[in-house]
Amino acid sequence: MSRKYFGTDGIRAQANSFPMTSDVAMRVGMAAGKIFTTGNHRHRVVIGKDTRLSGYMLESAMVAGFTSVGMDVFQLGPMPTPAVAMLTRSLRADLGVMISASHNVYSDNGIKLFGPDGFKLSDETELEIEKLMDGDINGLLSASSKLGRAKRIDSAQERYIEFAKRTLPRNQSFDGMRVVVDCANGAAYKVAPEALWELGAEVIKIGVEPDGFNINKDCGSTHTALLSQKVKEMRADIGIALDGDADRMLIVDEEGREIDGDQIMAVIAESWLEKERLTAGGVVATVMSNLGLERYLNGLNLTLERTLVGDRYVVEHMRKHGFNVGGEQSGHIVLSDFTTTGDGLVSALQVMSVVAKSGKTVSEVCNKFEPVPQLLKNVRFKSGEPLKKKHVIEAINDGEQRLGKSGRLVIRPSGTEPVIRVMAEGDDQQLVNAVVGDICEALR
Repeated sequence: MSRKYFGTDGIRAQANSFPMTSDVAMRVGMAAGKIFTTGNHRHRVVIGKDTRLSGYMLESAMVAGFTSVGMDVFQLGPMPTPAVAMLTRSLRADLGVMISASHNVYSDNGIKLFGPDGFKLSDETELEIEKLMDGDINGLLSASSKLGRAKRIDSAQERYIEFAKRTLPRNQSFDGMRVVVDCANGAAYKVAPEALWELGAEVIKIGVEPDGFNINKDCGSTHTALLSQKVKEMRADIGIALDGDADRMLIVDEEGREIDGDQIMAVIAESWLEKERLTAGGVVATVMSNLGLERYLNGLNLTLERTLVGDRYVVEHMRKHGFNVGGEQSGHIVLSDFTTTGDGLVSALQVMSVVAKSGKTVSEVCNKFEPVPQLLKNVRFKSGEPLKKKHVIEAINDGEQRLGKSGRLVIRPSGTEPVIRVMAEGDDQQLVNAVVGDICEALR
């Protein structure tokens, strides 16, 4: 069955246009609320959001939807996505909601739903919600005596900060460490600097002045130039770049150089291996992670298991096979000992802990391997299925043969736009460039 509203990561679109309208948001609240109101206890849902202007509209609509079907609503205000997942469990809520479009521009927004276990909902549950949304919505309404109540939870920030701090050893301190944190004018603009300061770091914060329009604008994990400049200017030890909802994170070393999610996973995996904490003998990443990471892990007698692109696929594989470290090159790092989704702050704290213990610089600690030359290009198409054309298939097969066992080729259509993504990597940069170029030419 095709999905009308939900994509690979909840519902996402331009705010105030279908399906990201107040009407749809209210219907999501009513439908999801109805499905998760089972039993005789008072049912509750927690709602967090990032700092987008449209968050006010969507939050109000969802509060109306949930309360109309008898659910009590706990409003958290601006909070990271992983905080919502954590508080859903901590507050014994039946459902969690994050209103955010993650790393997108301010004009977009989205709705992510979490079950009582803090994990994102299954495809089957999302389809069930869609079915109710497009049915007789009035039939979902509760009696007037059964309506839900709404209230703000003022302690949410403190709860999440304490949770993040408890992921470190009890005696861990970052005294003497100068940190620049870029919160992307997003959901973590209060909690991330406060947590770092409470752990003893000297904190220089940027991207902490949200105005409803500047989330992710030339800042955060998708634009690290500002952070790099600030790290060098302040002679900081480390820079931390979060995205709009703080579920992803990249690091900048003391020289202002960006360190991606692959290197971060290598640092954490090796550290946890030494502590005999790493489970399942490896790490889970997507098809986009660099071959250099795979070779590095193999050198530690660890495996790299790959999934489709998207943190939900990484989490599904981790849960099914017992891994506790996984993530994406873009900076989604999932540490399932602590969290049910990517958590930028918790991941950053793990890296800082390794740096502090080593007595070395971030550049020494976080450059675990030399990335294999990698090239990604997007080819836009107008219609049809270009990957099924004979000459395209031949070009792809030829590229795979030329790369051989020393390289990789990943061809995948975008899930959100008419684009084919062509990625190749291998030890020979010129060969990688040629293979990608030839496939792109065939697609055009």
